[in-house]
Amino acid sequence: MKLRAMAVGLLVGGLVLVACGRETASGPSSTQVAAPSVTQNVTVAGSPTFEKMTKRGTVIIGVKNDQPGLGYLNPKTNRYEGFDVEIARLIAAKLGFDPETKLQYTPIPSAAREQAIINGQVDYYVGTYTINDARKKQISFAGPYFIAGQSLLVKAADQTITGPATLAGKRVCSVTGSTPIRRVREQNLTDKIVEFQNYSQCVDQLLAGQVDAVTTDDAILKGYAAQDPQELKVVGQPFSQEPYGIGLPHDDNALRAKVNDILEAAAQDGTWKRIYDGTLGISGSNATPPAVDRY
Repeated sequence: MKLRAMAVGLLVGGLVLVACGRETASGPSSTQVAAPSVTQNVTVAGSPTFEKMTKRGTVIIGVKNDQPGLGYLNPKTNRYEGFDVEIARLIAAKLGFDPETKLQYTPIPSAAREQAIINGQVDYYVGTYTINDARKKQISFAGPYFIAGQSLLVKAADQTITGPATLAGKRVCSVTGSTPIRRVREQNLTDKIVEFQNYSQCVDQLLAGQVDAVTTDDAILKGYAAQDPQELKVVGQPFSQEPYGIGLPHDDNALRAKVNDILEAAAQDGTWKRIYDGTLGISGSNATPPAVDRY
């Protein structure tokens, strides 16, 4: 994998120097999740975002494209796959849009997520998006649909890093604008911080010996470790709680309520568990759906 360090200013100002991809029915996804059934004659009264989607005839979803098991553009199939992608597809289907023909994915880096939603570039965002009060001032969240925890990815042979208390003096990499990198700074875990646009770039740096650890949510790191278990491992216990939410326009309360309804129904009827078992659950780790927070 090639390294590409991009200027942070490009992320926020001009926003969208990122590619879009429309999902097609050609080529099977490597995930083991059945396509969700499409609900007919859906209405979401009072939702300007739903009205915009309906007039357009398609749903534009903000995603990650470099997080195996979560949000990943499979180069072999040219399809988006993973737990987050399947949650996004489920929401679209229950809003009345065929996920095989009516979805358009737009990969957005972490630092640019709020602005992408504010600008109307995406209808909603599903991509390891931690719910917190600072973000709620700019956008709104449905969910959470998953609870992760911050952890550390290191070289398989490294015996010196076993948790956050052992990071002093170590070179730690994470994504610009992410919650994990802010926590490293706030807790003074190390003064050697390296930032990139994507986690895949941090993993490249780790494999090349340019950094000592990558930090983000354990779900993301386990995906990378599972891809290359001879070279990488996740160490220590999670040292945070990261509730993942669906990013939505700030004042679209009607759509937020509808998406929360969809998530609660999926938790109750077994759909959430089937999605998890066919994506993140393949790693062998268990999980249960969290309670939705209707703030």
